[in-house]
Amino acid sequence: MTEAIHDVAGDAHDAHPTFLGLDTTGWVAVSTLIFVGILLYMKVPAAIGKALDSYTTGIKAQLDQAAKLRAEAESLKAEYQAKLAEAERTVSEIFAAAKSEAENMLAAARQDVEALTERRRQAAENKIAVAERTAIEEIRDAAIRAGSAAARQLIAEKLSDEKRRQIVDTSIGELDRRLH
Repeated sequence: MTEAIHDVAGDAHDAHPTFLGLDTTGWVAVSTLIFVGILLYMKVPAAIGKALDSYTTGIKAQLDQAAKLRAEAESLKAEYQAKLAEAERTVSEIFAAAKSEAENMLAAARQDVEALTERRRQAAENKIAVAERTAIEEIRDAAIRAGSAAARQLIAEKLSDEKRRQIVDTSIGELDRRLH
């Protein structure tokens, strides 16, 4: 009898409850169909499609915007590279002009120094020439004075007054003619 009780109890565990002839698997299938039907009735797939379409449109707009920004960035980059190249060219031109101007200024300074040196040399030579002429004139004047004094003394000692006057007058006339 205990076996019979176990058999009845074992059959109870194997038995599945049913309602309106459907077991739990059937009711899950029915409820899934009802849920899908409600979703279709409420047009949820269309709403999801619209949402995905608007999301896709937004992503496409962002991609277009990104492409536009990239094109602008590349354009700006090219523009600034051109400006940089122009600036570098300008800098090199300015540098070359400054170098040329510095070389010209240096050459002009050398010429000025050479001209100044030449002028100073000429001035020094002129001073020397003037000093030589002055010295020669002073020596000549001194020699003339000494000669005149010696001649006066000799004349005074050796000649008569009348002869002295005549020689002095002749000498003075000659000296005056020679000096001027």
